[in-house]
Amino acid sequence: MKERSVKFNFIMNFIFSVSQFLFPMITFPYVSRVLRPEGNGSIAFATSVISYFTMIAMLGIPTYGIRACAQVRDDKEKLSRTVHELLAINFVMSLVCYIAFGISMFTVERFQRDKLLLIISSAAILLNVIGVSWLYAALEQYAYITVVAILFKVIAIGMMFMFVHTKDDYIIYGAITMFASGGSYILNFLRLRKFIYLRPLGNYEFRKHLKPILVFFAMSVATSVYANLDKVMLGFLKTDADTGYYDAAVKTKNILVSLVTSLGTVLLPRLSFYIETGKVEEFKKMISKALHFVLLISLPVSIYFIFFAKESILLLSGEAYMGAVMPMCIITPTVILIGITNVLGIQVLVPTGREDKVLKSVAAGAVTDLVLNLIYIPRYAASGAAMGTLIAEAVVLVVQVCYLSKLLNEIKKEIHGGKIAGAAVTATLVILILKDKLLFESPFYILVISSFIFFGVYAGMLLILKEELAVEVLKMITKKIKQ
Repeated sequence: MKERSVKFNFIMNFIFSVSQFLFPMITFPYVSRVLRPEGNGSIAFATSVISYFTMIAMLGIPTYGIRACAQVRDDKEKLSRTVHELLAINFVMSLVCYIAFGISMFTVERFQRDKLLLIISSAAILLNVIGVSWLYAALEQYAYITVVAILFKVIAIGMMFMFVHTKDDYIIYGAITMFASGGSYILNFLRLRKFIYLRPLGNYEFRKHLKPILVFFAMSVATSVYANLDKVMLGFLKTDADTGYYDAAVKTKNILVSLVTSLGTVLLPRLSFYIETGKVEEFKKMISKALHFVLLISLPVSIYFIFFAKESILLLSGEAYMGAVMPMCIITPTVILIGITNVLGIQVLVPTGREDKVLKSVAAGAVTDLVLNLIYIPRYAASGAAMGTLIAEAVVLVVQVCYLSKLLNEIKKEIHGGKIAGAAVTATLVILILKDKLLFESPFYILVISSFIFFGVYAGMLLILKEELAVEVLKMITKKIKQ
């Protein structure tokens, strides 16, 4: 199988991440205004509930499967056997989850309010199983992943404009979102024969996967506490409108996170391969570059969107969502924290077989988030949920830094945080001076002009300070232009 360069994989995944940014920019302003906070809140609640059933069905395979398949990707028979074993485990667990889901639909009173939406959303349980996205990531099929994802997003956008016209169409929108992801998952399943043998191979060893899968599953459970429990608790303790406000803030934050983590996503299979083949120096070099990239992107992005949270919410969601502005300001710094922990946890601890350390870090964050949600949500609603998430992510980072202090000391000289911070401070001072002078009524024009100023100053300062990664990118762009 042809091995693509990390640069190619990054470009493909970056395009995918940009699509993740652009499509919400197209859909969310329309959907937010049509469905209103209540409709969006119902969808957010249903999606969060189903995410728990999906998480149980998948166990820890979405992450473990990447590592397990990447280690045997050059041997088709071993790869096929590994995929068969993991798929079988997934199918058994999905059956268990559907039974539990069916029971809950009759026993949980809150579920009756959104019964049809929950049933439609439950298709995600099976679709995630047959999608085997972990196999495609392990084989670094990022060109395929990107093209298919964009194709189905484009089709889904057309369906949204055709069929979603009133606030009562939130169930239709829920079905469209299922199609957007489900179409690609079905294609993934149909293309399996290209990479593995579909015939039974025998000599299956399910037991060897159980321990690591359960560790990764525990990580997923802990992570989901502060990824989805916020919305579920808001749905139970507050109103659908509060859930809608928080969801608007989280959607914006997730768009930014996807951009920041676009490099880290492509590294897991390559880093797992380096560890398996003993290439320690290549491993360390790639980790330092990944951390450098995260800081270079996440720091200015977080600062900018804190200052322009109001305009971002107005553009993406409309005036009905002004209750999302404060939650967005509070939760936006998690873009930096998640970017760093994505590298330290998923790109360092997991490939080196220390997923138990990741589990401990996210468990600490989950407990923190659960306790703070119980305290803050009744008092501060969506802002309280945002505060809990911010502190929880900080706890995760602190724990992982403690585990990796030796490695971080070895590579810290490769990460020039001082120059990045200096450029960010300069850009912040400039935009603070000019912010009140942007007298446009349209939030779109304010965001366009202010972003050109802020990020233009930031990039200029990076080049003036001769920040290594920025200079390298500039040389790469210049070279391409000359060609």
